[in-house]
Amino acid sequence: MNQQNLEAASKAILEARAQRQAIGRISERFDITSLTDAYSVQELNTQAALANGRRLSGRKIGLTSLAVQQQLGVDQPDFGMLFADMEYVDGGDVDSSRLIQPKAEGEIAFVLGRDLPHADTTLGELLRAVDHVLPALEIVDSVIQDWKITLVDTVADNASSGLYVLGKTPILLSGLDLSLEGMVLEKNSRQAAIGVGAACMGNPLDACLWLARTMAEAGRPLQAGDVLLSGALGPMVPVVAGDRLRLRLTRLGEVSCQFV
Repeated sequence: MNQQNLEAASKAILEARAQRQAIGRISERFDITSLTDAYSVQELNTQAALANGRRLSGRKIGLTSLAVQQQLGVDQPDFGMLFADMEYVDGGDVDSSRLIQPKAEGEIAFVLGRDLPHADTTLGELLRAVDHVLPALEIVDSVIQDWKITLVDTVADNASSGLYVLGKTPILLSGLDLSLEGMVLEKNSRQAAIGVGAACMGNPLDACLWLARTMAEAGRPLQAGDVLLSGALGPMVPVVAGDRLRLRLTRLGEVSCQFV
């Protein structure tokens, strides 16, 4: 891939987000067809964000649903960067003017207490590294018009990352079978989506293990304090200013926010 195309694609995404304006598929506009090139675009924008003083606070995992993977013709999830300025407080107001066409997902967040530097990270190492888990709302967002994305488009666009909200009651992982964790996502006091941990690659832990290994291979290994958004437990829910969200999990508590 021509480096100029990669840089032009990354600039187009940055400008679209700055202007809060959806654009056409960058995969078509800049002839970006491979996952390698898509992640190169994402990395260019990650470097730009860090150079502008933003701080990494963790990672997100996307495409954890087997049905969605099959729909897009892939056999693995994707990843995106989380930055500290993307985090909102449980129960607080979310500034919808920062977003283009947001949708909400109910997830389980993992917070690490140890670094995970190895590309062959074991499940045991992951379990020891997880300090606690929390309920989380991920507010996904896409610069691509009408969410008509390809795999390449969403990867280049930082896996369609937007914002996130974490619950305030940390729960130890010990003794929990997260594949059985049930979820109810309410919008404006009405049920909007239901789900279960098994919808996330069979178990959110499997998603996190994939992420730990993949990020080490990519040269951005996970570190103590990182937040891992492990993937949606149920369908995405569109949101606009004025909407109120409340996520309830079976044993992990709840988290809420309102869009202003």
